[in-house]
Amino acid sequence: MADRRDGRTQIFPVKPARVQAAETPGDGLAAPLVIAAVIVAALYFGREILIPIAIAVLLSFVIGPLVALLRKLRLGRLPSVGVAVLLLLAVVAGLGGLIGMQLADLSTGLPRYQRTIAQKAENLKAGPLGDVAGYLRSINHQIQQAGAPEQKPEEKPETKRAAPPAVQNPDKPVLVEMRDREPGPVELAEKVLAPVLSPLATLGIVFVVLLFILVQREDLRDRMIRLVGSSDLHRTTVAMDDAALRLSRFFLVQLALNAGFGLVIGVGLWLIGVPNPILWGIFSALMRFVPYIGAFLSALLPLALAAAVDPGWNMVLATAALFIVLEPLVGQFIEPLLYGHSTGLSPFAVLVSALFWTWLWGPVGLLLSTPLTVCLVVLGRHVDKLEFLDVLFGDRPALTPVENFYQRMLADDPDEAQELAEAILAQCSLSSYYDEVALKGLQLAATDARRGVLTESQLDRIRVGIAQLIEDLSDRDDAAPETKPTLAGRLLSGSRDEEVPCEAAPAVPDAPAPDALPEAWAREGAVLCIAGRGPLDEAASMMLAQLLGKHGFGTRVVPFEDVTRSRIGTLDAEGAQMVCISYLEISGTPAHLRYLVQRLRRRAPEAQVLVGLWPADDAVLTDPGARAALGADHYAVSLREGVEACLEAVRDAPRSAAPGEAAHAPPHAAPPGAALPAPGREPVPAEA
Repeated sequence: MADRRDGRTQIFPVKPARVQAAETPGDGLAAPLVIAAVIVAALYFGREILIPIAIAVLLSFVIGPLVALLRKLRLGRLPSVGVAVLLLLAVVAGLGGLIGMQLADLSTGLPRYQRTIAQKAENLKAGPLGDVAGYLRSINHQIQQAGAPEQKPEEKPETKRAAPPAVQNPDKPVLVEMRDREPGPVELAEKVLAPVLSPLATLGIVFVVLLFILVQREDLRDRMIRLVGSSDLHRTTVAMDDAALRLSRFFLVQLALNAGFGLVIGVGLWLIGVPNPILWGIFSALMRFVPYIGAFLSALLPLALAAAVDPGWNMVLATAALFIVLEPLVGQFIEPLLYGHSTGLSPFAVLVSALFWTWLWGPVGLLLSTPLTVCLVVLGRHVDKLEFLDVLFGDRPALTPVENFYQRMLADDPDEAQELAEAILAQCSLSSYYDEVALKGLQLAATDARRGVLTESQLDRIRVGIAQLIEDLSDRDDAAPETKPTLAGRLLSGSRDEEVPCEAAPAVPDAPAPDALPEAWAREGAVLCIAGRGPLDEAASMMLAQLLGKHGFGTRVVPFEDVTRSRIGTLDAEGAQMVCISYLEISGTPAHLRYLVQRLRRRAPEAQVLVGLWPADDAVLTDPGARAALGADHYAVSLREGVEACLEAVRDAPRSAAPGEAAHAPPHAAPPGAALPAPGREPVPAEA
């Protein structure tokens, strides 16, 4: 580098620029994707072994309660497992025998069914449907002729030469007939048993694995605990046992429901006259494990058989009516009574799992898709390391009600927020919803506003959305709804009945009727709900005012600008009996709150003061010195406590007063300019 000074050129060495070393790239999504690919590949290539193991695991949940019952009868572990497995084997063998006999009987009538189908096809062709089909064929033929190129007529040959006579071969060919030799006993047995060897081998593997699972159940559970979380043995053990119990109940109920569905189908088809009703009942029970369309797919073969048996259409219509009536009845009325409104899986997860398991394991995977996915979701709800399974496939919301509330307000979607509120209010009171959901959601917004991540336009949208929501909920009473528990919470953990984030108790027990309040408390402005200086404190004041209004109080919401030093003199506080100050976010012992209480004391000396911190701040509400410094009469950490404090003040006030006098004599009367203490506390000197 050259530097010219005093006409001389000086050369300085140029230091090379420092280049930061490249950071080592993180794993990112590469490792999870590789692990997922390995798992999927193992499931696909190992399906011959994994399918029997999966079936054995599901069967262990089904007969696990039977083994436990037999062990309570003091049969011992091995005898109990043996008896349960033998009973299951007898049931499977009996069903297999019934299916075989029904298929053999069905095969004998196939020629007759084919003739009936052919006769019906001829009748359809001769009827109006055949005329329509012929008309469509003629139109198609005319369209093809119009689009085909014109063909020139072929020229006739002038002369035709006669073909020379065939040369007769004096050697006559010899016909040779090839015949297969008769199969021997071994070959005949192999041909007969080959189709059933694979199912029998799979069935044998299933029962062997099932036997070992039931015998070594506790050992397998300990190994699973070691894998998923041995640091907290109590919590993990309880979670695993609870998950196994819930899965057993769920699969038993599902198996009983599908078996009952198949039984009703079989009896109905027998009454209608469809051949082999036992076969179609078993088939319908199995197909109902296929989500959404399994029951209707199971109706196709009975419908085809009814059409092949009956020369008319009465049997077909009766069979179709049986499935059309029974499946919605079971799916829409009986299942919700047993499972709640879902099996714990989202509809999208049910569809994706059916496609995934069918792709991996074929028809067996389609039948096992819902039970296998339910197992994964229940494990995800009880094991922290597998929680992502519940998030992906479960029907519980991905966000908590509080996060949902804040997200809907942030996205300017008050309609969706109202829908979520109504779903929660179906099982809890309005004040509980405000305390447990709305206020905590506003607290998240206030925290983001303090960090500076919310713009002014976003804050405006949140304020408008909250105001609309409060107005939409104005027609609801603050009372506990009548809720009826369902069996869903006992079948699957985390059902919607267990997701209620608030209490179902009424806001204030034994609260007086709204029309029983004294007139001084019922007229407008009797309770001033004053907002703090936070950006969303006015919304909390609006909620408190609405709840007080439902109990008969006359309220008025006052923004923070109306109680500042410059405008406190214009505040209309005539007839005010209670002043409620609302803060969403506060810390320490704020001087501005203490001075605000003093200004309100001077402006409304006869009114009591309530300070509400939603939610509670430990430094303010747990420190007696901090409370005494504020000088309020009441403190509340929830809207419910605020309503209770106002009702308590009404009960403590005299029921009558002389004309022109206040309805009650406040215990905290003091000269203007002095900070008045809470009842039972020493006076606090006023601060300028």
